[in-house]
Amino acid sequence: MRVLLIAPSSGKWRGVGRGRVFNGRTFRFSLLSLLAVAAETPEDVDVQIVDEQVDEVPLDGDFDLVGITCMTALAPRAYELAAAFRRRGIPVVLGGLHPTLCPEEALQHAECVLVGEAEGIWRSLLADLSSGRLRRRYQADPARALRCNPLPRGRLDARRYAPIHAVQATRGCPHRCEFCSVSAASGGTQIRRPVDEVVDEIAGLPGRRFIFVDDNLVADREYAGELFDRLAPLNRRWVTQCTLGAAADPDLLARMARAGCVGVFVGLETFSESNLVGVGKDTHRVRQYRDRVGRFHAAGIGVEAGIVFGFDKDTPRVFADTLSHLEELAIDAVQVSILTPLPGTPLHQKMAGRIIDRDWSHYDFHHVVFEPQGMNPAQLQAGHDWVTRELYRPDRIARRALRYLGRPRGLETLAFFLAINLAYYGRVVRWGIRGWDPAGSEGCAPGLRSAA
Repeated sequence: MRVLLIAPSSGKWRGVGRGRVFNGRTFRFSLLSLLAVAAETPEDVDVQIVDEQVDEVPLDGDFDLVGITCMTALAPRAYELAAAFRRRGIPVVLGGLHPTLCPEEALQHAECVLVGEAEGIWRSLLADLSSGRLRRRYQADPARALRCNPLPRGRLDARRYAPIHAVQATRGCPHRCEFCSVSAASGGTQIRRPVDEVVDEIAGLPGRRFIFVDDNLVADREYAGELFDRLAPLNRRWVTQCTLGAAADPDLLARMARAGCVGVFVGLETFSESNLVGVGKDTHRVRQYRDRVGRFHAAGIGVEAGIVFGFDKDTPRVFADTLSHLEELAIDAVQVSILTPLPGTPLHQKMAGRIIDRDWSHYDFHHVVFEPQGMNPAQLQAGHDWVTRELYRPDRIARRALRYLGRPRGLETLAFFLAINLAYYGRVVRWGIRGWDPAGSEGCAPGLRSAA
């Protein structure tokens, strides 16, 4: 049996991973989701993995099954690829976040849909295919233990990616933010791999650097502390995602730093307390931002902030205000997004009457797809683009780089965050991001303490 596994790419990046300076590889790492599926596949099955951002999809290849994973913004491309293979009589299975949250839609484009994770059911799916009894829907058990098989089929060719490996210790998040598709898909639960298994995998990785792709590595403090203590002797350097709560616990933060953490992604989202309450994000308080970010920096851990524009309390002033606040906090990198009501989330239900664009390819957190309350769609789009361009001007990147010289482990942190900044700068250049400040000269920041 021959199986093809595909991660589709958006039109902006498709085919540019080869031969260009800004080619989407600056901080792209191998695709752990497809590697995990490959590891679940019996040894007598020939598996080919294709990342469309750096590979050509073999549309004329001879396969017994094609598996395609996708998030919402990539669903149209996934359906396009599925149609091409199905026209040749090759069955297609769709999986990933979007098919999990929209299984009935996905079933219109494939022979079957895999809802949830592949571990534990992928082998059954392949056995059913071999016996001609492929079912339309396969459902993962959300209560199972997260035990990842070794990845004997190899990680994707490292020469095509940034020199960093991806590792997963936990999956899901216990918090229930209204806009989060991860929370919607996992039901607000988190499952964890045995610490021994995670440490053994990391010890066997080549090189010194890796990234935890977990959604919230410190959600279970006891588990995280044990993991950090076991990692410390390996002398590796890594980054992860977590909440500001990690910095609220001095003991956990110290263990995290000793374990080799040099960077965290934290979803600050907004500098408005009422915005956080409005979308059910109860893990952060704006008044804590300065203290918690400062603690990360003092421990030698850089901070990438996730910032979202388009909340109901946002007005045209929010863009310039946010730039000022981010500078005040000395944030090391910023992921700038537009609030996006992803299908399957509580936010999508809540905004049903305000959605103005149902083209899934625009649900990439960089397009306005709903009618905002405090401004018009054109202002929201322009402000998002303007903040992105301003944050990744070369002079701002240089100033952020110089800050590391005065911090603990500054040079080690710089290696990660310079790559992130260059990746975002590459997007600004390649996509021609410009925008403008909707508030003009009136967009003066009132200061963090008075953010409402």
